[in-house]
Amino acid sequence: MGQSTGESFRFGRAASISGVPVEDRYFLLIEAVQDYAIFMLDPSGRVTSWNPGAQRIKGYTSEEIIGRHFSTFYAPEDIAAGKPARELDIAAAAGRVEDEGWRVRRDGSRFWANVVVSAVHDASGALLGFAKITRDLTARMRLAELERANAVSTHVQIARENEQKRMARELHDDLGQRLTALKMSVALLEANLHQQPATAPLASQTHELQLQIDGMAAALRRIAADLRPPLLDDLGLAAALEWLAEDFTKRYGVRASVHLEPAEPEFSEFASTALFRIVQEALTNVARHANAGLVRVEMTRAGPTLSLDIEDDGNGAELDLPCDRHAFGLLGIRERVRQLRGNVSFSSSPGHGFRISIQIPADALG
Repeated sequence: MGQSTGESFRFGRAASISGVPVEDRYFLLIEAVQDYAIFMLDPSGRVTSWNPGAQRIKGYTSEEIIGRHFSTFYAPEDIAAGKPARELDIAAAAGRVEDEGWRVRRDGSRFWANVVVSAVHDASGALLGFAKITRDLTARMRLAELERANAVSTHVQIARENEQKRMARELHDDLGQRLTALKMSVALLEANLHQQPATAPLASQTHELQLQIDGMAAALRRIAADLRPPLLDDLGLAAALEWLAEDFTKRYGVRASVHLEPAEPEFSEFASTALFRIVQEALTNVARHANAGLVRVEMTRAGPTLSLDIEDDGNGAELDLPCDRHAFGLLGIRERVRQLRGNVSFSSSPGHGFRISIQIPADALG
């Protein structure tokens, strides 16, 4: 880092150790650091030294940057706001300043940095310049953003399920009861019409009306169950999956089987809902795209891991296609598996069916 660095840190008068002067040892130490940009500025803010870590993080070689003002590393909006000069003023007055924010590399890309600027004085207290240490925290910041996004996504999923549960209950309890009452009224009307010879011919029309009400009630139950099957809340995941498989078989003519081990798994409400929705989305994909005759759902728990496999014997798919028709449904499955801290893989090829394999840590299910 040159003589100025040794003078700045007052190593010039130190004794040597093992034949290597102390200032050289510190120079070698700073040169060896790769994860931090460590360099010196003169009192006006121009770069006077440059370590390999600075080159790796910021992209400049020492020949390109030494002598240039350190505001080069700041975003245009920070330069316009006078941030570089303000940081030097604070460091000169208080001894140091620390900041986190966006900085700019040589290629123009930005990175999130933690920056410490320390004033360096000589023995008499005169300001020699500043030592600046920069660490690239972009990965950490992105991870924090991802964690926040994950938390928001999970919260949205829970809110959505609660809203669907509310809607399903209202459809079943309110509108369903109203349809039942309507059917009873029509049945009573039919009985009254039969009692009078003049109105008896109208009775057959009321019977047809009852059949239409039955169809409406069946559609209502199906819609409510699709929103949130009452079995999932009342009897648990196993019963809900058995109902889902039976309903799928009746509705689409594709035989679906479910095997669970243990037969009555006990999971949290969030985990049970997520697993049910994963299977539901997978079956929806089968109905829409697979042209299958059989689909198998198998859930087993062995030690610390739960395995869920969903496999059909349909057309299969080319997974490498950029806009595969399964993509949207598979994206929803990936998201729910991620919320359970699990892993998912898809295997398929044209004409050889489609398989979804999921592994979830058991401690995410409680």
